Amino acid sequence: MRYEELTMEGRNAVIEAFRSGKTIDKLFLLDGCKDGPIQTVLREAKKQDTIIQYVSKERLDQISETGKHQGVIAYAAAYEYGTVEEMLQTASDQGEPPFLILLDNIEDPHNLGSIIRTANQAGAHGVIIPKRRAVGLTATVAKASAGALNYTPVAKVTNLVKTMEELKKKGMWFVCGDMGAESMYQLDLTGPMGVVIGNEGSGVSRLVKENCDFIASIPMYGNIDSLNASVAMGVLSYEIVRQRIAKAR
Repeated sequence: MRYEELTMEGRNAVIEAFRSGKTIDKLFLLDGCKDGPIQTVLREAKKQDTIIQYVSKERLDQISETGKHQGVIAYAAAYEYGTVEEMLQTASDQGEPPFLILLDNIEDPHNLGSIIRTANQAGAHGVIIPKRRAVGLTATVAKASAGALNYTPVAKVTNLVKTMEELKKKGMWFVCGDMGAESMYQLDLTGPMGVVIGNEGSGVSRLVKENCDFIASIPMYGNIDSLNASVAMGVLSYEIVRQRIAKAR
C-alpha cells in the first residue's frame, strides 16, 4: 500500500492522521506547550512509538509551509513499512535461506533508495532500518529506488542490535564491511545472512559491529580508502549471490 507523502500541520490534521493509521516518521512539537490538543497528539504519537522532537516556535516557523502549524508539524511516510517477520516468511515461502540488509543510521535518502533497488536485484528478502538517526521512506527514497519499494519491504525497528540478537536465535549470521579485515572472498557467506552497512561518514557503530559474525574487507586498489554506502552494500550482496550460485551447482 502506498501513502502519498504528506507534511501535516495543525493539531486536528495531525491527530486525524494518527487515528487514520498513517505511519508518521517524525513529529515536531512546540517545546513547553502542554495544552489539551497537544497532549492528545502526544498520546497518539506514543501509541505508534513515533520519534518526537521538541523545538522552538522559531524552528517550527522555519519549517512550516503554511504558517499555520499551531505548534505541531508531522511527516508521514511515503510508503507503508513492512515487518521482519514478513521478510522471514517470504524467504521460507520461496525455499531460500533468509537474506536481509540491515542499515546502521543511513541518513542520505538517495543512498537508501539505491540500497533498496540493489537489494531487490540481488534477491534480498527485505531491508531493516532503525527508527532513530536514519532517513525514513520519503518520496526521494521511493524515486531513487526506481520502483523497488513496491517489491522489497523495509522494516523500521527500535533497536538494531536487539533485532540482530533475535534473528541470530533463528539461525541468521551477519556480515559487515571494514578495512583491514579478512577478504570477503575468504568467507563462507552462503547461509542465512544479513549484510550490515554503516553510516555514510562513520561506518558501522561499535555495538552493531560487535554483534556481526563476520567482518569482511572489500579489496580496493585506488587512491581513496572507502566506498559509498550503497556501493559497498552492492559489492557485499553480490558476493553472497555469487557464493549461493556456486554452492547450488
